[in-house]
Amino acid sequence: MTPETLARLMEATWPPARAWRDGAFTLRNGDGGGKRVSAASCEGGWTTQDLDRLEAAMPEPLVLIRAGEDQLDQALAERGWRVVDPVVAYVAPVAAVSAELPPLTAFAHWPPLQIVASIWDEGGIGPARIKVMERVAAAKCAVLARSGDRPAGAVFVAQSGEHAMLHALEVRPDLRRQGAGEALLRAAANWAAEQGAQYLSLVVTERNAAARALYDRLGMQVVGRYHYRMK
Repeated sequence: MTPETLARLMEATWPPARAWRDGAFTLRNGDGGGKRVSAASCEGGWTTQDLDRLEAAMPEPLVLIRAGEDQLDQALAERGWRVVDPVVAYVAPVAAVSAELPPLTAFAHWPPLQIVASIWDEGGIGPARIKVMERVAAAKCAVLARSGDRPAGAVFVAQSGEHAMLHALEVRPDLRRQGAGEALLRAAANWAAEQGAQYLSLVVTERNAAARALYDRLGMQVVGRYHYRMK
């Protein structure tokens, strides 16, 4: 997956409230939906004047730095912008993650049930991020996973072409390491297969070792990295 493909996939499955071009950069208004929908991104051919405009245009300057943007990364570092949240992108064939699950282990639905919204809210995924999900125009679903007879976790999935992408994966702290995370991914892959998607993708912060261990165990492959620079 190229950085450009990843960027398009993220924009389609986790869209900002508004995006507009300003010089060499695309700026975004995430309306409280998090870094991913609030960061500017470079469209190429930037100058120092573009960086000046960028700093002036954003109340809280934030730029997403993709692979191959080393010169931009260095220029922002020299201006005092700090690195925030290095991110790793994973992908796997849908068929490799799909699996039959026991009844009521996890199920896809839309709009999200109140219990799903509650699980997300407990993990800091509040109404502003649910509004991001609502903005997605493509096929989408929420998945609820259970551990025993207890609601344990939730994830949002949306499709763009041959890819389905996961966002907002959250498992309740007291029910972690009991299979809910795997159930969410399996159920998401099952839903993606029903939509005709060929690949299942997600991004995760580099520091989230527990989640990354799960993705590695399920055979997902690292296909990209990016980070943010914040002024």
